[in-house]
Amino acid sequence: MLAIQIIIFVLGLSIGSFLNVCIYRIPEKKSIAFPPSHCPNCKHSLNAIDLIPVLGYLINRRMCKYCGAKISIQYPIVELLTGLIFLLLFNKFFISMDFLKYTVLLSLLIIITLVDLERQEIPDELILFGLVAGLIFNIYNIKTDMVPGIIGFILGGGSFLIIAMLTNGAMGGGDIKLMAVLGLFFGWKLIILIALLAFIIGAVLSLILIAAKIKTRKDYIPFGPFIAIASLIVIFYGTQIVQMYMQRILI
Repeated sequence: MLAIQIIIFVLGLSIGSFLNVCIYRIPEKKSIAFPPSHCPNCKHSLNAIDLIPVLGYLINRRMCKYCGAKISIQYPIVELLTGLIFLLLFNKFFISMDFLKYTVLLSLLIIITLVDLERQEIPDELILFGLVAGLIFNIYNIKTDMVPGIIGFILGGGSFLIIAMLTNGAMGGGDIKLMAVLGLFFGWKLIILIALLAFIIGAVLSLILIAAKIKTRKDYIPFGPFIAIASLIVIFYGTQIVQMYMQRILI
């Protein structure tokens, strides 16, 4: 069991390294396959040691060994976060379709979170990938029931579209499309929970940022990361939260 967990964690680290490439290149409309990984400053291709997740960052002392430019700490953080998420998902779902589904989804949400934080946008390419992946997983479940996913798609996107209309565009188009995609993955019950948690998390963290004078009331704060955090919580605890709520209603 431990050996498998180590393999899953290392796999997550490697996927995290690829996610860093996506975070940098997709908003720039660049290919994620060509050219090979290189220093964003001097453009020098990286060798095998440079590409080792986390260790390459430490071995090179947090800088490019070719030009001396500092390497963002984002790279090892994304790699470690992805490795940890893969390990937690494996511990919960083992090797299953749910494990595959949520590793794909959370990898996508990591990219979306970092891109949204930096650029205040969610590229359509990421939404399209999520839409296709969500449809594929729903088709796989066609023998059970696709209806919750379809309703979730309509409810997730539709509810945020209405909010955007009522608030004069306070909710971005990327957030609307992201919620529709998540509806495919989670179904209508859990997409409601994601929306509620996202607003609660967004309100709390926004107040903290404003109180700490990191942001002001006039600053734009991306909502995509709050949706991503809410989705992570729902993957691990969503069913329990819904059951607790239903029990209180019945009582």
